[in-house]
Amino acid sequence: MTVGVVTGAGSGMGQACVARLRGTVDQLVAVDVREVDVNGVVPVVCDISDAAAVADLAARVAELGPFRFLAHAAGLSPTMADPRRIIDVNLVGTVRLLDAFEPLVTAGSAAVCFSSSSAYMIPLELLGQELVDLIRDPRAADFLDRVEALITDSGLAYGWSKKGVQLEVAKAAVRWGAQGGRVVSMSPGLIDTPMGRQELEQQPIMQQLFDDTPLGRFGQPEELAAVVAFLLSDEASFVSGVDLLVDGGQGAGTAARTS
Repeated sequence: MTVGVVTGAGSGMGQACVARLRGTVDQLVAVDVREVDVNGVVPVVCDISDAAAVADLAARVAELGPFRFLAHAAGLSPTMADPRRIIDVNLVGTVRLLDAFEPLVTAGSAAVCFSSSSAYMIPLELLGQELVDLIRDPRAADFLDRVEALITDSGLAYGWSKKGVQLEVAKAAVRWGAQGGRVVSMSPGLIDTPMGRQELEQQPIMQQLFDDTPLGRFGQPEELAAVVAFLLSDEASFVSGVDLLVDGGQGAGTAARTS
């Protein structure tokens, strides 16, 4: 009775992951801040910024059967919240999930955590030493208070939080690997989701990033879900501790334009 988990399952890329992964395990747990109404899944309401709720989620999964995978798509974009909330959900929420599921890991368990192509636009060496040191310690008791004092822009908070996801995935891969499990991150570029369209409408830089994308289009949620399905499958059984950039060549296009 294998169990898989998808967060952010109510919309966008998380919803596409549910559609793609349903049937690959005996029980698929669809997690969102509101109950997901989809046939053939176990709906669980969970705010990943709530440590107790995340612990309850992991306990529920343990009751259902052996843990096979986690596709962690839940997150907030720059126009959706203030910097503190964005970092709490995107980075600290990822840490909570990886820590909560670690005791459930057995040989073959895997996790894919969504980062973002924006993480590649945040060179750590340009952030200042205090922010560099801080991003490496998201479990510190005063972490969010210190972040709030240093980051006042939601766009920077988003990219910084997603850079932190990549760093945490690399560390988790070492711990999970000792139990036969894998952890990777995936960084989408411009994807045609409600969140993506909202950012395009409200963030002027998004049009430039679209123009930089060599394929000349948005990615589709189903394309990202296909990559997630591969990374969680046994076909990717030697892939762990890395980030996979899935951006239609946007990073390469930006580099060519600015070189």
